[in-house]
Amino acid sequence: MKKSAFPAALVSLLLTSVAVCPAYAATGTFGPASNPILFVHGYNSSGSYWNAMADEFRTDGWPYTHLRQWSYDTRQSNATTAQQIATEVDRLLAATGATKVDVVTHSMGGLSSRYYAKNLGGSQKIDAWVSLGGPNHGTDWANGCYDASCVEMRIGSTFLGALNSGDESPGNPRYATWWSPCDAVINPDSSVALSGATNTKTACLSHNALGSDPTVYGQVRDHVNR
Repeated sequence: MKKSAFPAALVSLLLTSVAVCPAYAATGTFGPASNPILFVHGYNSSGSYWNAMADEFRTDGWPYTHLRQWSYDTRQSNATTAQQIATEVDRLLAATGATKVDVVTHSMGGLSSRYYAKNLGGSQKIDAWVSLGGPNHGTDWANGCYDASCVEMRIGSTFLGALNSGDESPGNPRYATWWSPCDAVINPDSSVALSGATNTKTACLSHNALGSDPTVYGQVRDHVNR
């Protein structure tokens, strides 16, 4: 699939972020300071996308009650999904007694969760935020689908223009992204990286493999469990 041209500044951001990305120190298993996790899947998917990663978290001690594999209508606007995320976060906090959550997203799930963080007070309730293969600055792949959410994923969309205006990583959450040089869905690769986030290049993984790769899991676990 042909890669789209992209602003030089963002390409520079991605390359620079990879160069300075710190090594992840293993932090092991679930502990008193660990947060519950809300997983947000991508377009045309469901909460079952996270089965492999959730199993890994459970193996490392996260209770079932602290891992929420939530599903939503991926055709709707990401702004609508963000409102639903707000409800899911509050439910998870109430159920676990925690004061903050970690949000782990794949693909388009990064957009609705960023909208929640930026516009709906979510930055006060998120400790760590993760984007795996997120179209944070758009993807030409979305030119081939026509749901409201797809239009919002297109490069140069009004939705992305507003979402990325000002601070791309607002508030106190610890933002991190992972991108693959072999991801044929997110075009260009530089779309994933965010200013103010830790941006990590993975091995040659397909778009959907990002959520089940053992190395990516270990890095995500250590990011959320700092």
